[in-house]
Amino acid sequence: QGKFTLLRDTRTDGSFLVHHFLSFYLRAGCKVCFVALLQSFSHYNIVAQKLGVSLTAAKEQGQLVFLEGLKSCLDLLFGEEEQQGQSSPLQFLSGSSSDLRALFDFVRVSLAPADRDSWKGPVLLVDDLSVLLSLGAAPVAVLDFIHYCRVSVCCQLQGNVVVLVHSNEDSEDEENELVVNSLCHHSDLILWAEGLATGFCKDVHGQIKIIKRLSLRQAAEQDLVQIYQYKIQDRNVTFFARGLSAAVL
Repeated sequence: QGKFTLLRDTRTDGSFLVHHFLSFYLRAGCKVCFVALLQSFSHYNIVAQKLGVSLTAAKEQGQLVFLEGLKSCLDLLFGEEEQQGQSSPLQFLSGSSSDLRALFDFVRVSLAPADRDSWKGPVLLVDDLSVLLSLGAAPVAVLDFIHYCRVSVCCQLQGNVVVLVHSNEDSEDEENELVVNSLCHHSDLILWAEGLATGFCKDVHGQIKIIKRLSLRQAAEQDLVQIYQYKIQDRNVTFFARGLSAAVL
């Protein structure tokens, strides 16, 4: 409880980690606020069904609060939400405000404890944070949003925050790299999925670096780093030590 987990991918798609955490927390009985900026609800629901979880049922029960970023962007740009008298969590797109306060308010209200709730703990899941930068949000606004979410969810509510960001060390997108590096310094746990430097392999889809930030809690401690390779299958992911894939053995 009270942990901030950063999912980072480079030269590969790390969305399988998002699907894992979403199904994991729902099965654990946690209240989940899912800020989905990358895909539609139907996409996440189809993958979740393969993992044995129904997002539709979780929404109906009040366990899952789902923000469909793609739909919200269209509604805001074409004025449908304003006609209905609703304010959008992505209000910064309209140019009326440059910060992400409306998005934070959406998260805070969604995860606020209620008397009738029997869920174990609040969880904020964001897929993916880089989209906010692409939509025109300033890096400072994005970092402020995450900071306030950490204070509200991790510190005050003793819940968890899980965020996915894309990164490319050779990229000229300085704003994105600034956000990624800043988040790495504040994370309790970093799961860094990387594509293979040698290129495509049918038996190894990439490697994942697990960084446990022990130095964040105790200054004298060294971060614990573990590296595994993985293969994504239809319903699960297989992890193994480097050099022990089916292609080698």
